[in-house]
Amino acid sequence: MTKTALVTGASSGIGEATVKRLLADGYTVYAAARRTERMAPLAAQGAHIIGLDLTDDASIVAAIDKIRNETGRLDVLVNNAGYGSYGAVEDVPLDEARRQFEVNVFGAARLSQLALPFMRAQKSGKIVNVTSVGGKFGSPFGAWYHATKYALEGLSDCLRIETKPFGIDVIVIEPGAIRTEWGGIAHDSLVARSGDTAYGPYVRRHAKMFENLEPSRLPSPPEAVAKVIGDAVASKRPHTRYAAAGGAPAFLFLAHILPDRAKDRLIWWMSQRN
Repeated sequence: MTKTALVTGASSGIGEATVKRLLADGYTVYAAARRTERMAPLAAQGAHIIGLDLTDDASIVAAIDKIRNETGRLDVLVNNAGYGSYGAVEDVPLDEARRQFEVNVFGAARLSQLALPFMRAQKSGKIVNVTSVGGKFGSPFGAWYHATKYALEGLSDCLRIETKPFGIDVIVIEPGAIRTEWGGIAHDSLVARSGDTAYGPYVRRHAKMFENLEPSRLPSPPEAVAKVIGDAVASKRPHTRYAAAGGAPAFLFLAHILPDRAKDRLIWWMSQRN
């Protein structure tokens, strides 16, 4: 029996790499994203393409209905879609903050709600929520992004306990610095929203950190995270959390051992040293 997987945010980065990994592992894979035209290479490799807008409930329902009608089962849901909208809390409009929660948290939650009846009926399934090392510590000018990742971590912990009696695993993937479009989006939104405000001098140095990070040796390719996801969903008894590449183990270790003010000083120094 061929297992079925749905991967969101599949038009680039971690999502695209995960689709390729699961196809190679023999899954029937549904690749979902807004930018369907960018997923043509995935379709050529055998993926089923779904247009998906996580801010539109009808789009979410239609995606799940398509899988139900075509395969009748869903074994793996990879909630990978998300983005980093940066700017000082004072400067980011609340409409944008709400949109970030819609994409990064509520979209994943809604897909999970719709996937769970499949998985309960099968008495098996795996829900993979891609969070971030940023779900364990904050950084200046990224409050709304970090808030969504903290929220997704907490949601995952509760969902894992709720679904255990039904044979369903909930797995958290915590990437570090990964070479994707994420950094450019965060950089541009940060400068646009707060570059000319009272926070400007600090923002410009923080933006420089993003610029210097991209060509550095720290970021890992998205395939490194896709491998972790592939290994996790293949495991009969997966871990609850995986630190996934890009310096994630070191970041998470420091987040665990350092007191809050020491973390604040370290993160501020990293943000402003350029």
